Parts: sequence; structure tokens; C-alpha cells
Amino acid sequence: MSETKRLLVVAHAPSPNTRRLAEAVLSGAAHPDIEHVETVWKPPLEAGPDDVLAADAVVLGTTENLGYMSGALKDFFDRTYYSVLEETQGLPYALYIRAGHDGTGTRRGVETIVTGLRWKAVQDPLICRGEFQEAFVSQCEELGMYMAAGLDSAVF
Repeated sequence: MSETKRLLVVAHAPSPNTRRLAEAVLSGAAHPDIEHVETVWKPPLEAGPDDVLAADAVVLGTTENLGYMSGALKDFFDRTYYSVLEETQGLPYALYIRAGHDGTGTRRGVETIVTGLRWKAVQDPLICRGEFQEAFVSQCEELGMYMAAGLDSAVF
């Protein structure tokens, strides 16, 4: 029997639609074919170094705020960065952004921090641009399923 892996979802969800995106990631990660992955969702203001240290992979979710990541996600990085820096190098991660505009500054801001942490992106960021679309929900569900399946099958 395989050891259970932990997928940590650190997602800022200040609105009903962004909450739907975070829940879609969780739903995808809970696909019935995925057997050995436990998924934990922590809002960025509640997540801390211990959560990251206990994780085998991370999904980061943020809104685009003034062309940057949410203040809550930035706060998460500010509080955890040095506590996890040495022990989480190579940690697989994925990112989704709910962007009202283009998400470029948000992506750059997050990627700058995770590059410093030496985390490993396992796919290109999912940027949900413009007006809210139902397709964003299914894309986030696929992201969650991909991450959990990768952990379950030891791909990363």
C-alpha cells in the first residue's frame, strides 16, 4: 500500500466565484481514481510554515489585485518564506489566477517568490482572464485532479 501524500491548496477566495474555483480544485483532487492523496485547503491568512512542511505538493490560488497577487497570498509568503526555504526546495506546485485583466503582474509576482523558494512548477499557470466563465470551474477541477494524480502515481 502506498503512503498517503498531502496536497496543500493555499487559495484566496474572497467571493462566491473564487470560492467555486477553490472548491473545484478540491473536487478534482478528490477524483475516485485517486487513492492515496489527502487534500487540505487553507486560506492564505490561515496557512503557515507547518502546513507547507507537511505538504508533498502545493496549489496556489489568487485573485489579481491591482496587477499583483492578493495581499493575503503575499502575507502567506511573507510569514512562511524563510521557515520553509531550506526544507521545501523542489516542492511541486501549480498556480491558478482569477484575473480581471491579464494576470501578467500577478503571475510574475508569484513566480518570483517561488523561484526564490526553488519550488518546481509542474504545469504552466492557469490564468482565468476576464469576466467569470463556467469554464474556469472545470479548468480548476482539472488542475486539482492533475496535481493529485501526479502525487498518487509518484510522477512528482
